Amino acid sequence: MATRLSRTESYSLLALSLACFGILANTLQGEGEPLIASIAFSGLAFSFCYALIRWLGNAFMHRGFKGKDLCKLKQTEIPETMGAVCAMVYLSIIVVFIPWPFYKDIVAATSGGGNRDVMKEIEQVETGRLLHRFPHNKLASYLSAILSLQCIVLLGIGDDLFDIRWRHKVFIPAIAAIPMLIVYFVDFGVTQMVVPTPLRPYLGELLDIGWLYYVYMALLSIFSSNSINILAGINGIEVAQSLVIALLIVFNDCLYLFVTPYPHPATDSHLFSLYLLLPFIGVSLALLMHNWYPAKVFVGDTYCYFAGMVFAVDGILGHFSKTLILLLLPQGFNFIYSAPQLFHLVPCPRHRLPHLNPRTGLLECSRAEFKKPLTRPIAESLKLLHRLRMLDVEVDKEGTVVSCSNFTIINLWLVWFGPMREDQLALGLLGFQTAVGLMGLFIRHRMALLVFTQDNL
Repeated sequence: MATRLSRTESYSLLALSLACFGILANTLQGEGEPLIASIAFSGLAFSFCYALIRWLGNAFMHRGFKGKDLCKLKQTEIPETMGAVCAMVYLSIIVVFIPWPFYKDIVAATSGGGNRDVMKEIEQVETGRLLHRFPHNKLASYLSAILSLQCIVLLGIGDDLFDIRWRHKVFIPAIAAIPMLIVYFVDFGVTQMVVPTPLRPYLGELLDIGWLYYVYMALLSIFSSNSINILAGINGIEVAQSLVIALLIVFNDCLYLFVTPYPHPATDSHLFSLYLLLPFIGVSLALLMHNWYPAKVFVGDTYCYFAGMVFAVDGILGHFSKTLILLLLPQGFNFIYSAPQLFHLVPCPRHRLPHLNPRTGLLECSRAEFKKPLTRPIAESLKLLHRLRMLDVEVDKEGTVVSCSNFTIINLWLVWFGPMREDQLALGLLGFQTAVGLMGLFIRHRMALLVFTQDNL
């Protein structure tokens, strides 16, 4: 991997950075303009992340963070765990961004600050503060999001360092979610669910599920953080699927911010969502440019956990967690489909990524070999899935199942459409992710009217 930026790359990143710094300086001439500032910070996040990945690649390899691409004929070693660089740039950016969303509140709550012509009561003049007007709850939400993301980044780095077993690390995202859930309880505390119209004669308009709602949010954090990590194994798929999900959430935010004909009650929540997602898109795009086929770096588990927690924090504190679930349907399907191997009902090899056919140069579905005969119920279930084209099963002359394709959506795609190049496989899965996400948003904002009296828009 080249560690130096080319002249074109250097000038391009420098020009982008200078333009972003100029925009940030200009925002402070007015009222802060936090959304414009967030876009500028996203450009800086892209520039810093792109450059640091190139500069730190060899340093990571010298520390042992390297790996071979098993889906290539020539398996050269490339830097691994570069998602940690992405996560650290992101955390730094959203910390530095803090003054912008609260710029007007800081000015109003501090003596002077351009308000010298405003008459104040004698007590306010003496104290020089109007802190009772400061939106402490919004700042608490923002800081709790940062704390939860920092916790999950530590988990990801620990996993990359020590290769923690799946059954040991699966529940740790719930611990990382505790700061976020506490702030949700203190500042929002809504645990009621809107009941669909057909059930209202029996349950009423709202159903309060109490502490179960916090269990639901903790489980969402666990699922979101692990789902990106499970749908992995080919160049670019982890970062690209995260980018697609992030862009769909941004599109949903824009519906509330720019399409509605009046200021929406959820404006602040969706602005909060954009503040978290725009820098994430910036660092992810920089990482994707190095991780796309043929990959020059690997992202590691750090990025997968970090990306999933960004979505969980965004959905929970932005109060659209059910919409997030609709956007994660492909990840949900992949988890359910993988469950037989994840829970060892069917033998699970260490690596389930597709197999490269060296003769054709195409990827084929990898297989799990069964050294011992399977129990009859499991064997018959696998044969049924084979008939439904949900699995590729191999049987011997006696009808005994000897192998089957691995239980991942990546291998299933190869079962459906046959061998293909790695980048074509990734593009196909991303197209599927985009289509399902757009369908989810359509269901959320249009078909939901079939069972609810109104849509939030």
